[in-house]
Amino acid sequence: MKRLYKQAHERIDRSQIIHFHWQGAHYTGYAGDTLASALLANDVKLIGRSFKYGRQRGIMAAGVEEPNALVVLEPNSGYHLPNARATEVEIYPEMVAQPASGIPSINEDVRAWLKPLHRFMAAGFYYKTFMSPASWWPKYEEQLRKLAGFAPAPSQPDAETYDHYHRQTDVAVVGGGAAGLAAALAAANAGSTVLLLDERPQLGGELVVDAARDPEAAAWLARTRAALEAHAKVQILVRTTAYALHDFNLLLALERRQDHLPLGSRNPKLTRQRLHRIRAHQVILATGSHERPLMFANNDLPGVMLASAVSRYQYEYAVLCGSKPLVVGNNDSIYDVARDLVKAGTRPTVVDCRIGYDASDLTKLGVIVKQGYTVVKAEGRDSVERALIAKTAYSDTHGWVVGESPETVSCDLIACSGGFSPLVHLDCHTGSKPWFSTEHQAFMPACDKPHRYVAGSVNGQSDWQGAAAEGEYVGLLAAGQAANPVAAPKLLKVADFICPEVGRDKIFLDMQNDVKVSDLELAIRENYRSIEHIKRYTALGFGTDQGKTGNVNGIAVAAKIMQLPIAEVGTTTFRPMYTPVTMGVLAGSEVGLHSDPQRFTPMQASHVAQGAEFEVVGQWMRPWYFPQGSEDLHQAVARECLAVRNSLGMMDASTLGKIDIQGPDAREFLARVYTNNWAKLAPGKCRYGLMCDENGMIIDDGVTACLSDNHFLMTTTTGGAARIYTHLETWLQTEWPDLEVYLTSVTDHWSTTGVVGPKARRLMEKLCKDVDFSAANFPFMDWREGTVCGIPARIMRISFSGELSYEINVQANYGRFLWDSVLEAGKAFNITPYGTETMHVLRAEKGYVIVGQDTDGSITPYDANMAWAVSLNKSYPFLGQRALTRSDTARAGRKQLVGLLTDEPNKVLNEGCQLVAETGSKAMIGHVTSSYFSPVLGRSIALAVVKGGLDLLGTKIYAKPLSYEVIPVTIVDSVFYDQAKEKSDGEI
Repeated sequence: MKRLYKQAHERIDRSQIIHFHWQGAHYTGYAGDTLASALLANDVKLIGRSFKYGRQRGIMAAGVEEPNALVVLEPNSGYHLPNARATEVEIYPEMVAQPASGIPSINEDVRAWLKPLHRFMAAGFYYKTFMSPASWWPKYEEQLRKLAGFAPAPSQPDAETYDHYHRQTDVAVVGGGAAGLAAALAAANAGSTVLLLDERPQLGGELVVDAARDPEAAAWLARTRAALEAHAKVQILVRTTAYALHDFNLLLALERRQDHLPLGSRNPKLTRQRLHRIRAHQVILATGSHERPLMFANNDLPGVMLASAVSRYQYEYAVLCGSKPLVVGNNDSIYDVARDLVKAGTRPTVVDCRIGYDASDLTKLGVIVKQGYTVVKAEGRDSVERALIAKTAYSDTHGWVVGESPETVSCDLIACSGGFSPLVHLDCHTGSKPWFSTEHQAFMPACDKPHRYVAGSVNGQSDWQGAAAEGEYVGLLAAGQAANPVAAPKLLKVADFICPEVGRDKIFLDMQNDVKVSDLELAIRENYRSIEHIKRYTALGFGTDQGKTGNVNGIAVAAKIMQLPIAEVGTTTFRPMYTPVTMGVLAGSEVGLHSDPQRFTPMQASHVAQGAEFEVVGQWMRPWYFPQGSEDLHQAVARECLAVRNSLGMMDASTLGKIDIQGPDAREFLARVYTNNWAKLAPGKCRYGLMCDENGMIIDDGVTACLSDNHFLMTTTTGGAARIYTHLETWLQTEWPDLEVYLTSVTDHWSTTGVVGPKARRLMEKLCKDVDFSAANFPFMDWREGTVCGIPARIMRISFSGELSYEINVQANYGRFLWDSVLEAGKAFNITPYGTETMHVLRAEKGYVIVGQDTDGSITPYDANMAWAVSLNKSYPFLGQRALTRSDTARAGRKQLVGLLTDEPNKVLNEGCQLVAETGSKAMIGHVTSSYFSPVLGRSIALAVVKGGLDLLGTKIYAKPLSYEVIPVTIVDSVFYDQAKEKSDGEI
């Protein structure tokens, strides 16, 4: 391998020498080089080792279809990028790169020692060998992953940023080759706005190679590219890969904005990569095609390359990939590659399985052309040194037959071409199925979705003129203009697949995953007949490669073994992403606080000043507990609980979800979404509501206040606010559009301060003079309007603790002032702020459920012992009512909510621990949902769901926490404190 003299259309800048590091050694290249071209120019043949067998692998392709050359960039840093393709990586000064696998280590030594055992490591080897006994698999897995041929994930935080960009355009063109350029220019000249995407650093695609061969192609490329770059209606995105196409022409594309720049020169104010979400009225797919390798023994040896890649390296990067090349294939394109190599000063040998092509111009130059032959094996120690070729014969009944008397050809490069596979993936992402063309010996795009077109080699065009003509035609169609149909594509003469016989030699289909021809034969022998099943059994088309070079060959092999037409075998399902996409760009700017933003109540500054510890609940930073001095969680919670039970506490309840419901049908709407009745709830009254889904399972609960006959204020759980709002809107808009009801989320509009405890009435009378707080005039579940500390407020007498409690709701801007005022006025009663942990203890003492903790999506109101909240006599059944009559929902023995008391009062159960009926039993009959130590009761308490639990009150069962200790417990009523409700009116 060597660097050639200057090529007419090379993409390298010889005036800029780039120094980079590969596997600890120093190398040089030129600006514009890819890592692959720079390594080839430095005669680096070994690029890594294979995934399964650890075989030496070299560079095979020149673009995204490269299966072998996976590398790690900037390892052990914030710029660590694993499993990048060397063929896509543009070198920059002081780049540090290494193979994704194959670094000298004990793992590579182990893989070398295992080489004699490779014959036993066929498809399914790991499942058959290591999955029994199942308990040992984690131990095997840890060691096997160390041997796998992929790079480890980064261990340091990403030093760069990413973003998303939303676009709209009349026409989106994917592909910057001849067809894409012509289509974009035609559509723009017709008046459409055009967005042109290409994954390479410069427009042109494979046309760059044609430009080097044909002056007319070079002139057309220069002229068209200049016209597009100057066109006011055209936007061009290079280094941009369209990796997914969804319904209604939503195109997703990844733009690599700074990957090619030196680390020190990257602008920290710009993102490294950008995800474009493009909504296009029309989409033109000019995605081109990928060359397929031939199938022969040792076809993964370094020095075996795709023929088109050899020409690309020659013309784009001035790299000669071998001094003694052998060009072999089954189609006419190999002769153009041979002519390219002659121009580079070599005398290649051409091997064509067919006969009849006129290659006299090559033979006159001293090129050996052997028609009616194919390669059957590559040989060499570390790279190709020779090839064995054998005669071929073709018959309509038996297909290709390869002779058994091979000849030896000395070579250091095998440039092979087994035909071309159109890139149909984007067309298939919305459900289209490609069809097999015997003329092209390839799967062709269906293009059967509206507002979509294909052009160029993806549609069978074999020369740049035909591709450009078809591109112009579909560009005009996409812009809404009439166009004259193009002539039928000039066919590239491609022979049928030469599928080798299964033997002991390793013939690879999927080189990235080490899938061999024999693996497919084994899968089919074990009765995997669907190509989807064959894929999963063998890993054909897995990984970052997604079968770009191997899948169609694999389909052909499977068809031969099963004696079926290739069209009947079909393809596997194409799914995004066709090329790898970084996790960073998928997340975009939604990381850290942008991913899960913190929400603060108006009282946040006061909570911080009081030394609160916080926990996140539905994105809200809620006070967890308020430690004093050196108190820990348990000490602080005990103090807060006793203060609420014996005197006075206060709590920030602003985070509860609040939904304003208005309209003449508001009552009917509430009756349908809640299990209980709402027809007679009068203004000034509140009611607890239980909400179920269509399956009759509890999904939320809360208190709703009647503000007027047609106006209600619903509260939801903190974590369920957005979900419940969406749930209500969904039913209102899709199932009950006849109801005149209007919903508005007002969670952030109101601030809520709860005053809780026996002395709550005395403090409220001090704070508010225009409301009568006597028990007779302000009973439980009523609300009043009043002025608290000079602020207009809604005061609701509701309780989540069992104590006398008032919730003061004020406009959010007054929230902190009100909190501070209540705290100051309450000092006379030793008022104590408390947090969510104390709230949980207080509510558990009263047996109040927390939806999502004591329920899990499988608990009905009856399971939760809340039949009192269910009304079955409504004119219109509530959501889930019908489901409550199903045989499973109504059966005996369902898990039901009960209380648990441990025999040892100080023993606190672990939440989630299993419950069994007998000490030695393994049959789980329930689990603990909530567990605390109750300061007021002086013992532990727990809530649990137990099979048939309501019929087992007083029964002894056993808890098994993670420590495997067996703890005896007694099933009791779920209400532990104040069962007679004597405390609810506080001090009279």
